[in-house]
Amino acid sequence: MDRSSRAVFPSYRAVFRRWLACAVLLCGVAQASVPGLARAAIAPEVDVTLQAAFWVDATGQATVDEVVSLPATALQPMEHYRAFRLDGAALWLRVEPPSLDPGHRWYLMLSAAAFANRATLHTLGPDGQWQKQEAGDRLPVSQWDHPDQTPVFALAPQAGAPVWLRLENRPASLSPRLLLMTEERLLEMRSWTFLMVGGYLGFGLLVLFLAWVHARLYADRAFVAYCAYVICMLGFQASFTGIGGLFFWPDHARWNDAAPALFMLWLTASGIWFVREVCAVSRYHQRVDRFVLVWSLFGLVFPALYLWLQNQAVFVVLNLYGLLSVLLSFGLCVWTWRLGEKYAGWMAIGFLPVHLSYPFPALRSAGWLPDGWATQYAVLIGSAIEIPLLLYILHRRAKEFNENRARLRAIESTDPLTGLTVVPVLTLRLRDALRRARRYGHRCGLVLVDLANHADIVSREGREAGDRALVVAASRLSAVVRDVDTVCRIAEARFVVLVEGPLADDELKRLAQHIVARGLERIPALPADVALRFRLVSMALPDDTMAGVDDDHLVTHMGAALDRMVSDPRKVVQHLSPATNSPQPEEGSVELPAAQKWAK
Repeated sequence: MDRSSRAVFPSYRAVFRRWLACAVLLCGVAQASVPGLARAAIAPEVDVTLQAAFWVDATGQATVDEVVSLPATALQPMEHYRAFRLDGAALWLRVEPPSLDPGHRWYLMLSAAAFANRATLHTLGPDGQWQKQEAGDRLPVSQWDHPDQTPVFALAPQAGAPVWLRLENRPASLSPRLLLMTEERLLEMRSWTFLMVGGYLGFGLLVLFLAWVHARLYADRAFVAYCAYVICMLGFQASFTGIGGLFFWPDHARWNDAAPALFMLWLTASGIWFVREVCAVSRYHQRVDRFVLVWSLFGLVFPALYLWLQNQAVFVVLNLYGLLSVLLSFGLCVWTWRLGEKYAGWMAIGFLPVHLSYPFPALRSAGWLPDGWATQYAVLIGSAIEIPLLLYILHRRAKEFNENRARLRAIESTDPLTGLTVVPVLTLRLRDALRRARRYGHRCGLVLVDLANHADIVSREGREAGDRALVVAASRLSAVVRDVDTVCRIAEARFVVLVEGPLADDELKRLAQHIVARGLERIPALPADVALRFRLVSMALPDDTMAGVDDDHLVTHMGAALDRMVSDPRKVVQHLSPATNSPQPEEGSVELPAAQKWAK
């Protein structure tokens, strides 16, 4: 490239430098025009959990004044994230906020919405009196001081005194995580959470609608079980993330407290039922099928006992039921897959995203993992992958089963080898065609076609080649007629073509010539010197000369005429004329050499 071309076309580096400078300039303008976003980027949330000190009130009756007056040695530093099993006790956290910018509104967030029965923040007011803000599952979200998906408390920037947070929860362990953030950062986190969970719920409802459409279309119980599974999964995610308490049941505290556990049990029970239906366990072992059915029913009725007792024993049973159900569902899928259930293996793969993400919230509720982003949203992300994947597997399964059922139904009305109509269907259509022809005064046609050289093809090329010749013959006969006409195989190498009316006198003759010519065309699946040599008899109906012949015996009479043509191999087409009382060859019958010439 010469210098002139370099001057006209700038280098890629120069273009990239200019684009980067414009992008930086636009970012600077946007940051300057939205000062709130700039300050939010400078002041993100701060995790103050490990800066707190804690004390466990075994009685759960201590007041804030009594806790404040405790000696310093009674409080223990929160050196690491840990879980507390309270069971009637109360956890007190002493938090000393750092110096806060008075230009912002500050909030203290307690994460893990599904694991806090009651949370009360005590702050010292300007008058020296303790002021409290309350939240938690035992209090309706509409009555929280700051309604949100998780407990949130306002902090005064000018207050330099420590704040005291009192927490209660049973029977699950409590793993507190405290985040200090500005109002801008809180709104940003809330917007992203609403976007993610709202998109998930909307996508889940769409999948649920498609599943119900499939259930109505295929009449398959597996889709009904899948719908129940998806409904329970959506309910579990709405309650577990706190979206349900904020939007769907803000005035029902007891339901908000129990919903995560109940939906978890129903989700597990419906999942086992779903696996039972898809894997067809009853087909392989009756006792295993009854055990799986009882296991699923246990998950439906156990919530009543859980709500009644709500102690550590039923909570252990709940966790064991969920863990063992994961192993049971995966084991059933692999077991039935090895026994020949093809889609059971795909089901095992489809369940993997939730099976791999389930341990995070399970270990969190058991107190073995601290609260975090993974424990809160792992199952949500896994189910977002699993739900459409399972629907696709179900769709492929139902489609294949429906095609098999359609083939079984088609066997009753079609010829297994050629796919043509069977004789009973031809008889019904022939009667209807004759009835319409007599009523409206027009004619229909009946053509009896014989594959004359079928025996020669079998003896020369074998039975497989003979069957292939029959299939090709059926295909070519179907190609020369209309969709409303009927082609039927009535014997091993003999076919009947019913031509619906109204039909002109010479149309049947042209059709006969066309059939002979199509048979002489080259067949790619057979040797080059092998052709289909058709011999046929045609008749326009209704025929007054055949008035004494029953409709069922028309084909028999035409077959007799076709058999008499064997004596004269040069005759390949015979049209039975209504002018004669006996079937005789018409004067213009087509002979074999003429048919070959016409085909060329």
